[in-house]
Amino acid sequence: MATAVSTPAPTLIGSVQRAMRLLEAVAAHADGAPAKQLAREAGLPLPTAYHLLRTLTHEGYLRREQGVFVFGPAAERLTSSGAEQNRRSKIGDVLAHWRDAIGVPVYFAVYRDGEVEVVDIADNQGSPAVEEWADFRQTAHAHAIGQCLLSQLDEDDRREHLSRYPAQAITPYTVRDSGTLLRRLERMGRMQPVVEQQEYALGTVCAAVPITVGTTAATLAISLPLHQRGRLLPAVRELQSDVGRKLATLAFSISI
Repeated sequence: MATAVSTPAPTLIGSVQRAMRLLEAVAAHADGAPAKQLAREAGLPLPTAYHLLRTLTHEGYLRREQGVFVFGPAAERLTSSGAEQNRRSKIGDVLAHWRDAIGVPVYFAVYRDGEVEVVDIADNQGSPAVEEWADFRQTAHAHAIGQCLLSQLDEDDRREHLSRYPAQAITPYTVRDSGTLLRRLERMGRMQPVVEQQEYALGTVCAAVPITVGTTAATLAISLPLHQRGRLLPAVRELQSDVGRKLATLAFSISI
């Protein structure tokens, strides 16, 4: 006797796949699209599409405006803060690895949209980071992070930055004017580490290693108390020797 073949009931995985197809269809329309169009583009029967659209709307992934569906707040969180959170987590893990392996606070910064942006810092009670007592964005001329980032720019971009944030002494050791800083940057090798002693914070020495991914200037930096300055260059060399292994994670963070 032939065995009857039953039609399998829809599975949860199948429902998720169909919901994802609807979300992809919504993503193709900046101003939204009606249910019938989304069902057609997702290859779904209209009743199925209606059911899933209602569910996605209830959960906040979509919202309906004037007869069309657009992304809701839950989907926006996935694409913005979710990606940012993932980025921060990955960077934090990498910096923490170097902090523990080398025994120094580690900083990761980029030059983005004309500004110095310190993306993350890994430190601990035994190896505290330098306190940001003067805004890092406005004092790029005075710290290793900023000098390293500026050294990777061309001369026009350096001058444009310094026109907005002129060099000025913030400690007795800081370069005192933009012209002197530009000459110093010109003498630097474009991808050579930058060392700075007490120019930003008294009692502190810092070093920054340049990283370039695509067209974005970035840097890894470390700091130490002045009395431990003999550790600075060995720590920089140790950091440089390991950067290549972690570059993919840093590149991912830059690209977001």
